[in-house]
Amino acid sequence: MEIRLSAQQALNLWRIALSRAVHGLEPDLSARQMAILLNVYLTPAPHTVRGLAFKLGLAKPAVTRALDRLEAAGLLRRAPDRRDGRSIVVERTVKGAAFLGEFGNYVSEAGQEVVAAAA
Repeated sequence: MEIRLSAQQALNLWRIALSRAVHGLEPDLSARQMAILLNVYLTPAPHTVRGLAFKLGLAKPAVTRALDRLEAAGLLRRAPDRRDGRSIVVERTVKGAAFLGEFGNYVSEAGQEVVAAAA
């Protein structure tokens, strides 16, 4: 069954999920940090600073700053690329998977609320 949301409903879903996340999850991530984290966890590895910058249309220094924060929070880690010693790969962590699992629950619950309100 396909469910189509209006732009307003989609924004309301996002509002509900983010409101819960800022109160229930630590750390409180910026949109850029969340976009990087989601890309690392939801798209096939390997991930590099260069690749993430290209995929998100960001400068490498901006990605590096976001990765610094995400790594300090334990949500991912950087390691030398075993195939290319000049490159750094970005890897998932258990803490990052748990963080996104909880955020996914917030999004799912918000989706259920938005769909129920539309019925």
